[in-house]
Amino acid sequence: MSDRATRLPRLLVVGLFGLGLLACERPPMDVTQTNYPGVAIQQVTNPRLQAAKLAANQMPAPLPPVPTDGPAAGETFKNLQVLGDTSALEFTRLMAAMTTWVAPANGCNYCHAPGDLVVDRPYTKVVARRMIQMTRYINREWKDHVGDTGVTCYTCHRGQPVPEHIWYEADPGDAVAMVGSLAGQNSPAPQVGLTSLPYDPFTAFLRDGQDIRIQTASALPVGSTRNIKDAEWTYGFMIHISEALGVNCTHCHNSRAFSPWEQSSPARVTAWHGIRMVRDLNLEYLAGLSDVFPDNRKGPAGDVYKINCGTCHQGLSKPLLGVSMLKDYPRLAQ
Repeated sequence: MSDRATRLPRLLVVGLFGLGLLACERPPMDVTQTNYPGVAIQQVTNPRLQAAKLAANQMPAPLPPVPTDGPAAGETFKNLQVLGDTSALEFTRLMAAMTTWVAPANGCNYCHAPGDLVVDRPYTKVVARRMIQMTRYINREWKDHVGDTGVTCYTCHRGQPVPEHIWYEADPGDAVAMVGSLAGQNSPAPQVGLTSLPYDPFTAFLRDGQDIRIQTASALPVGSTRNIKDAEWTYGFMIHISEALGVNCTHCHNSRAFSPWEQSSPARVTAWHGIRMVRDLNLEYLAGLSDVFPDNRKGPAGDVYKINCGTCHQGLSKPLLGVSMLKDYPRLAQ
């Protein structure tokens, strides 16, 4: 066999190996111990990616404060169904802030009909009203997840009318390939880390409320209806959480004992509440707007855009580096 004939397979192997390395993050990495030594609860971060994450999670400067006394907004403006007990000046300031948080390029006309602030059109005015109610609900009822830091419109929107990280049900047409049915997987998707895991990890857990924990205390438990695909759905969802928060599995779990709660970090409890919070919001607030959103704000299956962990966190374990904006806009916490 000629030298050329032997070199070609070697070059092919080297080339495939090089392509495989492109999917890996090159060292060095930063490792921080976050729990007792010996339990392998550590946070691994890529210092080359941190600068971009930190820049994307800076809190905007608050608007100058205004007097909180004076006539109430509900007595000053017509058709005001939320924040009516806020002073008119404070309400106007909050509306100006929301404009910069959600639609800086469009201004007030993104939610209001030009020349007529009273009428409930365009549809975005109805949506914005419901989103204000949702924000106040989160800050009031979901402190087990958001704590006193809370959220504002900016937490998710970051200056965009539609948040960057949203989801909808998978396109029914994606279920079939040349080789037959994909069975909801084997189609590498970014939400599951470009793996062959089920590519819709959200419908089951962030809408339908299926049980995420599938690990049992004994082998082959009698009466178990769990299967391998249930495990794959869980793995896909855990990959989403890991990437959405920019953390490792050990941010919540003890690597030597993933299942026991008493051996997990406190962050696991916070995540437990967060999953239920997102599910609650998707069902009670976003799905409830199905008749309001136009088709271009819906997925291919006809469902409205919904939120997941990445909508708020955007790559950090604490959105906006854990800095609260509520001190400057306290009415969103009431």
